[in-house]
Amino acid sequence: MNLRGCAAQILAKVIGDGQSLTAALEHGLPKLKDSKDRAFVQALCYGVVRHYYALDFALGKLLGKPLKAKDADIKTLLLVGLYQLQHMRVKPHAAVSETVAATSHKPWARGLVNGVLRQYLRDAESLLQAADRDQQARLNHPQWIIDALCRDWPEHQEKILHANDQAAPMFLRVNQRQTSRETYLDQLAAQGIAGQPVDCCDTAIRLDQAVAVEQLPGFSAGQVSVQDAAAQLAAELIDAEAGDWVLDMCSAPGGKTAAILERQPALAGLVAIDVDAQRLQRVEENLARLHLQAETLVADAGNPADWAGPRRFQRILLDAPCSGLGVIRRHPDIKLLRRPDDITALQATQAKILHAAWQLLSPGGILLYATCSVLKAENEQQVAAFLAARTDAEEVAIDAHWGLARPHGRQILTGERQMDGFYYAKLRKAV
Repeated sequence: MNLRGCAAQILAKVIGDGQSLTAALEHGLPKLKDSKDRAFVQALCYGVVRHYYALDFALGKLLGKPLKAKDADIKTLLLVGLYQLQHMRVKPHAAVSETVAATSHKPWARGLVNGVLRQYLRDAESLLQAADRDQQARLNHPQWIIDALCRDWPEHQEKILHANDQAAPMFLRVNQRQTSRETYLDQLAAQGIAGQPVDCCDTAIRLDQAVAVEQLPGFSAGQVSVQDAAAQLAAELIDAEAGDWVLDMCSAPGGKTAAILERQPALAGLVAIDVDAQRLQRVEENLARLHLQAETLVADAGNPADWAGPRRFQRILLDAPCSGLGVIRRHPDIKLLRRPDDITALQATQAKILHAAWQLLSPGGILLYATCSVLKAENEQQVAAFLAARTDAEEVAIDAHWGLARPHGRQILTGERQMDGFYYAKLRKAV
């Protein structure tokens, strides 16, 4: 199988059909038996999606007129070719010849692909100069995201956009029930894996280079998990105490659920809910690996009357459905799949779930509102509206050395300490 052609087919599912990159890879990669082939195709797919707006601009200049919709696979193949020439250590002649070879199913495209890629090699400098004059191509994001970040974070906009286009580092969360961070760093060093402690989170380690989880000492035994340091902060912020009942709403894939249980082993219990049964299964799998227990429930967080009964909780984590604009590094297809009108719908969902969660919080209890977004509309403005509507809610200030203190809550902008973009606000219910 031609690997460039395989990558083009996967990318057509994302760029043409609107499928998530994760889902498209899960369907396409198993066809490849060799692990190196799978890694190469995955690198091509992530690279094209990550640099799509810059690549698409160059392709538009080279083609002159767009290809027909039925030839989406040829467009993605051309993007694969351009990505190799711009960003990979593939010899140009090999990149061109192998990409051209992937047109065997459409012989008419052979000359087109060959011509476009060779023209790029001749005109690369002028194309890069032209891209610098086009804001969407230069910043490599859809215009609506560029505008939204300019509106919310004018002083940080380009830094956030640049961070979005970098591959995220690999962070680990040490299971303090089993070992200490210092001991685990020694175990990593003994395996020749270099890592650094993260100063703002006492469970977090940042690896100098990503490795397969199978290489991590004690992974299968539950000593460690993969989780961005920004997400790890939730367990510390919720500050669950012995004897508390905790509710983790929208809990999949379960990283924060597990972190809460690892940090406080003497809970009365933890209930983890998610509306998606398949995603909830991932929560259960993660808990099993870590030898942790929680009640898991397929449930709609916005309609607690259907599932909660009389139970009330001393701590609630609401990791609200959001745009995901803080995790574009890990999911670059967000740039392609998310739409500006999604934000309004997400705001309505967030507000509904936040008010629903509040019904389940015991007097004196703490609700931690979190998103992996950097948009104020989903974060501080959402919390401001909630506080204005509730007389029994007060904000608890988050005193920390990470993120930006906002009128409500605290915002981590993508790239700070190499972390994902994340938002937290802590709310207490009046007694």
